[in-house]
Amino acid sequence: MTIIDRFEGSIAVLETDSGITNIERSLLPENAAEGDVLIYDDGSWSIDKAATEKRRSRIKSRLKRLINKTDKRGKND
Repeated sequence: MTIIDRFEGSIAVLETDSGITNIERSLLPENAAEGDVLIYDDGSWSIDKAATEKRRSRIKSRLKRLINKTDKRGKND
């Protein structure tokens, strides 16, 4: 899986299964954003919208559980 970690000027920093790699931001779709899951096929990059949404939803859910857990601990002190 390849995910956009961040942008540093004209460079896109990608997190891959084998580590971190940098590519020119111009090689990505114009609407590419941090956190998007990418597909590389036939020499070009595209956004895997379904995988991106699933990943964002999973992260949002985990964050919500963590916040709720932290809130409950704080109220018991």
